[in-house]
Amino acid sequence: MAIAQTLQKYLAENGVAYETVHHAHTTSSLSSAQAAHVLAMNLAKSVILEDDNGYLMAVIPATEHVKIRKVNHVLNRHLGIAKEAELESLFADCELGAIPAVGKAYSMEAVIDKKLDDCSDIYLEAGDHEELVHIKGRAYRRLMKNSQHAAIC
Repeated sequence: MAIAQTLQKYLAENGVAYETVHHAHTTSSLSSAQAAHVLAMNLAKSVILEDDNGYLMAVIPATEHVKIRKVNHVLNRHLGIAKEAELESLFADCELGAIPAVGKAYSMEAVIDKKLDDCSDIYLEAGDHEELVHIKGRAYRRLMKNSQHAAIC
């Protein structure tokens, strides 16, 4: 499958240089980082949350777990994990479990964990279970500049 067309188009529109990193088929972001031989703390994974106000992408390092209570406190919302069946239509060009951590590409608000703020390199799921996208940390921060940054792990 390679890189999701929505992500590829968004990166091009925003002038972001990237490279893809192929790895063996995996079923989690943590195992993707291991298979691709990249630092798991530099792999930004997405967790999709929802409430009555809509969807939100929480972006955290692959080494961490999102603390929904912290997200709710920071954003003054009542979010919970989105249902997997809903994700298929929201991310039609992605395999479940490999959603790229760039909310704006999919017209989705995002909150980014502060642990990703100082990474010189960021890796993202490309939309399938065999590719990562590698971009410079400064480029990722530019893409996510309008997103809230908070301690959500």
